[in-house]
Amino acid sequence: MSIPQSGGGLIEQPEQLAEYLASGCKPPEDWRIGTEHEKFGFDLARHLPLPYEGPASILAMLEGLRDRYGWAEVREAGKLIGLTRDGANVSLEPGGQLELSGAPLETIHQTCDEVNEHLREVKAIADGIGVGFMGLGAAPEWTHEQMPVMPKGRYALMTPYMDRVGTTGKMMMYRTCTVQVNLDFASEADMVAKLRTSLALQPVATALFAASPFFDGRVNGWKSWRARIWRDLDAARTGMLPFAFEDGMGFERYVDYALDVPMYFVYRDGKYIDALGQSFRDFLAGRLPALPGELPTFSDWADHLTTIFPEVRLKKFLEMRGADGGPWRRLCALPALWVGLLYDADALSAAWDLCRDWTAAERDALRHDAARYGLSAEIRGRTMRDLSRDVLEIARAGLAARARSGAGGTVPDETHFLNALHEIVESGETPADEMLARYDGPWKGELSPVYSEYAY
Repeated sequence: MSIPQSGGGLIEQPEQLAEYLASGCKPPEDWRIGTEHEKFGFDLARHLPLPYEGPASILAMLEGLRDRYGWAEVREAGKLIGLTRDGANVSLEPGGQLELSGAPLETIHQTCDEVNEHLREVKAIADGIGVGFMGLGAAPEWTHEQMPVMPKGRYALMTPYMDRVGTTGKMMMYRTCTVQVNLDFASEADMVAKLRTSLALQPVATALFAASPFFDGRVNGWKSWRARIWRDLDAARTGMLPFAFEDGMGFERYVDYALDVPMYFVYRDGKYIDALGQSFRDFLAGRLPALPGELPTFSDWADHLTTIFPEVRLKKFLEMRGADGGPWRRLCALPALWVGLLYDADALSAAWDLCRDWTAAERDALRHDAARYGLSAEIRGRTMRDLSRDVLEIARAGLAARARSGAGGTVPDETHFLNALHEIVESGETPADEMLARYDGPWKGELSPVYSEYAY
């Protein structure tokens, strides 16, 4: 989850909220790629999650990365809770999941290099303290009671609130991991086109990256339990945003939606002030119970936007949020998929043609079925496997049209980053299917091999 925002003056007019989003518009030559991924750390000796402090701990990881690789500290209330370097951040999810929020980069070659460098650094520190990290969508065995709690104020507020608004919020916070990519838009119309297309096709990413068939030490009946968890987290701030497909969609319409999402907090002077369930509309009028008489700043608005969790999230860029965390090849494949679909005009048009006449009910049903059945999900008589094959061909064409070379010009474009996904479609097996086959076969119904076979 995001670190606190900073900067910006008071918001004096409601129109400034939409203007804030619109300020993200960039010409295509300035579009960038920002990849985020989370991973579970565990004690190699006992296969238990890492505490915050101790010899084999999250704190030891952060200090090791800081001291050996030149990361700068991010502290909250005196506690080391993150790192920053060259436009990238390392941060902590509530249960100690370690997240890299990458710098905005021009090509997938660069973002994949960044991911690989980060994982090499993490492994170097982890090996020295008896720690491992693995890429899955959900913790396969650990119970909620076994999970540590990171010393971040927003998590202390959010945790009890989750039980008031849903049934699975604490599972999401403490026992799931994702990989995301953040992408730019040129204009309001371009934002709407990309938002609609990526929302409708987000279940394709859910199916292709499904990697959470185990939870609480057993098979859970879903290919992506992480995606299942999101369905019952908090209806006010999750889902497929059906309004985005209606006439009149734009920055102002998203602002209206965001203003109706209840607040979590206000960040002031290094502390999180409880504003749970309160209204940002009241904040705009100086009537927020948590801070009576005060008006919000642009940082408050930026923070509020980070507490909204639809399948695609709009800030000054678009966040693709539908995929489970996974092994390194798939970490590079996720940005390749969405850059290929959204950063070339012909590819974007072709992708929209695949889904433009789907109804809201069909989109939501596909979201559900992708999480449960993976490539066996269907829409209008077509399997997800066939749909995914079409989507990947469009993405490949989009990447070829971009023609962004790598490896000193010896690699002509970014299309090879899709190979991991093509393999999934051709085999008909998602990562979850692969894990289930191992569980029923060589693992002999045991989950302990997951800690070595899915380790970075």
